[in-house]
Formats: sequence, C-alpha cells, structure tokens
Amino acid sequence: QVQVVDSGGGLVQPGESLRLSCAASGNGYRITNMGWYRQAPGKQREWVATITGTGSTDYADSVKGRFTISRDSAKNTMYLQMNSLKPEDTAVYYCHVVTVRDTTLSNAWGQGTQVTVSS
Repeated sequence: QVQVVDSGGGLVQPGESLRLSCAASGNGYRITNMGWYRQAPGKQREWVATITGTGSTDYADSVKGRFTISRDSAKNTMYLQMNSLKPEDTAVYYCHVVTVRDTTLSNAWGQGTQVTVSS
C-alpha cells in the first residue's frame, strides 16, 4: 500500500506565496502521474494540476500562470509552488498519486493540508 503525506499549508495574505509538498512511499509500487486537488468549504473537490512521470504538466485555468507543479521522481516527492494567492484559493489541498504494481493501477490520496488566504 502506498502512503501519501502532504504538507505546507498555512494562513497567508492575498498576493503572498506558499509551497506545498507531497511525499509518497510504498514498496513494490511505481508512481506515474502525481497531482493536486482542492476542496473549498461547501464545494466539490476540484482538480488543480498534474505532472506526469515524464514531467509534462497541466493546470486548471484558475491557477495557470500562478501555480507551478514539480516533482523529484528519485524521491517520490511533488511540490506545488503557489504565487499571487487569492482568497478564492482558500481550500484544503490534497495530493493525488497514481501507482502501478504489476499491471494494476491504483489511486492514493494525502490527508489534505489547509490553505487559507485572507487579509
């Protein structure tokens, strides 16, 4: 089983930055895509960004140009650099990992880290 731990959230003012981290671990699993999702109060969880095993990235329109996703595949670690934060970015952010073991694909989620943007 893969364990996923996300961290780095906090309280910041509009326009400031935060960097989220995600660490995945598990014997016998190969990690393919990694990504971030977020869920604001009273709303459904939404996709934020994805990075593939080859380093290709994609972003939701709402964060494009402000957020940058990256990964260190050797360490099974992923990051989300969030700049120019807005109050509407306030949410619990979840790390998502797609793993392969033999021929079986599985999903794993972090526990979530709270990001609050407020003046």
